[in-house]
Amino acid sequence: MADPEDVGPGGSTFTHLDEAGSARMVDVGAKEPTRRRAVARARIEISPETAAALVGGSVPKGDVLAVARVAGIQAAKRTSELVPLCHPLMLSSVSVDLEVEESHVAVEATVETVERTGVEMEALTACSVAALTVYDMCKALDRAMVITDVALWEKDGGRSGSWRRAT
Repeated sequence: MADPEDVGPGGSTFTHLDEAGSARMVDVGAKEPTRRRAVARARIEISPETAAALVGGSVPKGDVLAVARVAGIQAAKRTSELVPLCHPLMLSSVSVDLEVEESHVAVEATVETVERTGVEMEALTACSVAALTVYDMCKALDRAMVITDVALWEKDGGRSGSWRRAT
């Protein structure tokens, strides 16, 4: 069954298409603002040598994790400029956390707002751009890196309430 927030004109579940099949931005004007929160995660597979360079702060391009955090935060704020049918939102909080393990970097982005629509795309964008930034800053050390598992893990708020990815 479709999420009540994802039902468009005539009962269609493709809310970004009008009756003629043309793309449109969903009208959220009649909705009441509510607290919204979303968490996205990604993973960058890296070599043990790259992990050691990240932990030891010896990546030639600088502090990779700090730059990736800022890049992710900036990306969340600019999601509506990057994803054509997203609404511009006033975000109340964005955090991007990166954890270096021996074979990967785990990225988690949490985005919050009080708005008429959710922040899932902002969390996914923050997570993706943070991962891309790690890749960019480490590619001279490790061309075999792979960005994987970009996914929404949690969302809260709105008519559909809470959702958690099964682990």
